[in-house]
Amino acid sequence: MRQFDFTPYRRSAIGFDRLFDLLETSARQNQGDNYPPFNLEKMGEDQYRITLAVAGFKADEIDITAQQNLLLVAGRKGEHNDNQGANFLHLGIANRSFERRFELADFVRVEAANLADGLLTIDLVREVPEAMKPKKIAVATGAPTGPAIEHKAA
Repeated sequence: MRQFDFTPYRRSAIGFDRLFDLLETSARQNQGDNYPPFNLEKMGEDQYRITLAVAGFKADEIDITAQQNLLLVAGRKGEHNDNQGANFLHLGIANRSFERRFELADFVRVEAANLADGLLTIDLVREVPEAMKPKKIAVATGAPTGPAIEHKAA
């Protein structure tokens, strides 16, 4: 897969540096390992879900870390593997450690994580603070009620 060059857009788009950096970082990371596979779902207006296929991992072998604008999901197989000493004819279930990074938008937080039937689901919610939400301003009619601003002629 070839990498897209954002240079022409960087020259003409002001203030979008972080967006272009995120796109380039994401493209670099996606060229590598695709383990474990995952789904992204939009559950509602401000609700999202990440589902990772983590067959063979126990809850204590998975670590989820939420930082500002970054969600890190890591799985580490313990030293005491249940399959030690087994004589496999075919080993098709991946049993290796992993690390997945997800870039989160501003005001997105992890609400819950659940492991069931080999699937790890992580629910995310976007909560925009009241101060950042758009506000409707009522337009009054008639004479202004507050102090008037006087303009002096030069």
